[in-house]
Amino acid sequence: MHQGRNDQQTLMDGNVGRGSTPAGADLNSWLPISASREGKWWYSAFHNVTAMVGAGVLGLPLVLAQLGWYPGIIAILVSWMVTLYTLWQLIHLHELVPGKRFDRYSELGQHVLGDKLGSWVVMPQQLIVQIGSNILYTVTGGKSLKKCVGLLLPVADFKKTYYILFFTVLQLILSQLPNFNSLKVISLTAALMSIGYSVIATGASIVRGTVHPGVARYGFHSHTKAGIIFDVFASLGTLAFAFAGHSVALEIQATIPSTPENPSKKPMWKGVVAAYIIVAMCYFSVAISGFWAFGDAVEDDVLMSLEHPNWLISVANFMVFIHVLGSYQVNYIYIYIYGPTPLFFSLAYLLFFFFFLFCFQVFAMPVFDKMESVLVQKFNFTPGRQLRILARSVYVAITGAIGIAVPFFGGLLGFFGGLSFATTSYLIPCIIWLVTHKPKKWSFHWIACWISIFIGIVITSLAPIGGAHNIVTQWKNYTMFS
Repeated sequence: MHQGRNDQQTLMDGNVGRGSTPAGADLNSWLPISASREGKWWYSAFHNVTAMVGAGVLGLPLVLAQLGWYPGIIAILVSWMVTLYTLWQLIHLHELVPGKRFDRYSELGQHVLGDKLGSWVVMPQQLIVQIGSNILYTVTGGKSLKKCVGLLLPVADFKKTYYILFFTVLQLILSQLPNFNSLKVISLTAALMSIGYSVIATGASIVRGTVHPGVARYGFHSHTKAGIIFDVFASLGTLAFAFAGHSVALEIQATIPSTPENPSKKPMWKGVVAAYIIVAMCYFSVAISGFWAFGDAVEDDVLMSLEHPNWLISVANFMVFIHVLGSYQVNYIYIYIYGPTPLFFSLAYLLFFFFFLFCFQVFAMPVFDKMESVLVQKFNFTPGRQLRILARSVYVAITGAIGIAVPFFGGLLGFFGGLSFATTSYLIPCIIWLVTHKPKKWSFHWIACWISIFIGIVITSLAPIGGAHNIVTQWKNYTMFS
């Protein structure tokens, strides 16, 4: 009985409760993931929407251009179904052992696979996803702000580098929020904005295709056999990136209170179902409308293909107005705008900029948690505000510098998506489920796990090749830190 209590306390404290520091017992109450357990099911919903409907949705029309109409739609649908299943697995694995909580993805891996193997299998993959997402949001946030300013002030032709730098400076401020639950308003705002810019991208694409019917060509994005093959590989990575929320799923669930009568998996799953309904609406509408309007000429960020929309762009003005006032009521506005409206469209890009600004923190908070834990345990830093300011500022500065050096949005989607996003979303949950639950051969869970593992292996093997090819191609026309 005494041993059981010790085991329970060890896991409740996570990696930081293993007695290597005098502050070990109290450190978990200071670290950002486990400091607050006051989350609600709707927190889970908008945290997951923010984690999913990010920059990846903007690349989905290109996925259809790279795969074709039917294969592309089927690929998105299969990814949606499989990742919903693996997310369900993670939610149930969070409290795999009664009375214990796996607050961090790496803790679950260590429990199932052993301390060393679990740590080295899970933690590097999770960090690549989270850091890669932060770099991508830094690049895309800078691009969106540049587009916004360019439409408002054409004479202000500043380099993209300065916009990425400005984005990074703002992140230095936001990164000082103490814990995951303190992000709830920011995450809600980002979720509403992600829905908003999905509506904008869909509406503007529909009008673009209606005003210019028969212009789009629905072939492949590339016109050579080698190019088509590399595009197929890259599209797999883009799909993996679009469903990358698994890397923060356990951390989100850690903020929800749990009792034997009402375990955290119930409100967490309720929020995930709501989030995935929204994800489906956003993903399919943006992908289908974007490819229908622009065909195989669509860019890796569909917003960059939209230059002169003439439909409902005032929605962007309305939603930015909501954001500025801090109100979160969603209303339906039906206003026809005749002719190009660069002012309103610039506000749309401002909306996207703010989304990327806020979404950055959802993926950064688990990284902050790991950094601060290591600095206290291994390097004997004292937990407190000074450590938080120093560690988080250094991290934000590094991701900003990388974003300035390598701003290749499409290539990065494919490369990072294939390298680790598929591992955390498709492979690891199913492997852990097979090890812990040992489902009967040819049962539903056995078949579902192996299908997901097969898809994950294909993506992990092929997607980085396509992403790397796109990076090399774009590198020829770019000067680093230009």
